[in-house]
Amino acid sequence: MHAMVNIAVRAAREAGAIMMRHVNRLESLEVVDKGRNQFVSEVDRLAEEAIINVIHEYHPEHSILAEESGARGEHEYQWIIDPLDGTTNYLHGFPVFAVSIAVSRAGQLEHGVVYDPHRQEVFSASRGQGAQLDNRKIRVSKQVRLHQALVATGLPYRANKEHLDNYVEMLKAVINNNAGVRRAGSAALDLCYVAAGRVDGFWELGLKPWDIAAGALIIREAGGRISDYRGTDRFLETGDVVAGTPKVYAALSKLFAPYAPV
Repeated sequence: MHAMVNIAVRAAREAGAIMMRHVNRLESLEVVDKGRNQFVSEVDRLAEEAIINVIHEYHPEHSILAEESGARGEHEYQWIIDPLDGTTNYLHGFPVFAVSIAVSRAGQLEHGVVYDPHRQEVFSASRGQGAQLDNRKIRVSKQVRLHQALVATGLPYRANKEHLDNYVEMLKAVINNNAGVRRAGSAALDLCYVAAGRVDGFWELGLKPWDIAAGALIIREAGGRISDYRGTDRFLETGDVVAGTPKVYAALSKLFAPYAPV
């Protein structure tokens, strides 16, 4: 395992430990309404601080792009951090949330780690080295038919209402052409579940780079496909994502073509 992956795993585990220490006293947490992801809690901030402290222990010169504190520094290496993906789930005691940490070099994703502290599962990947779940190699499923596929999605947040009409039409199209749709509330875990073959495809609109970066690399290293709705690699910029096994990805991309932004 690459040294930067080891650092990311350590940082993610420390953040996860903070989450689990607070999970039985959710009613006492300080919570602020922040709009897009609805809420930010003191746990988000504590987890992010812990992650950044671990990274800077080893690489103080590297830059940071984090959900709560934004961009810090300039360097060819950038750590892209979502300290608590699924905050709304977490605050309601719904056990689907994760830590997501990616490393890019000169704009290219190099490493990714997603940690589920509730299940204590670590998904990881390094570019060209494959993807792992708890150090065991994973691959996307062998599903080739959309009508037999289980597909994950994320609903547009209230501040992303401009996506709602398109999303509803996409949802109708998928429901009419697949075996089932699942919405769990953590894009990072949804992407990893595609990589691990637990679902066969995924789509969502209006995401942020920290929601996507680690999971995107993990999917690609597991043999899957991911792009925006135009079929480009600009999903970290556009926030619009379609992913899946090669065949399911292709079928979803075709299905969503009428809804791609002009």
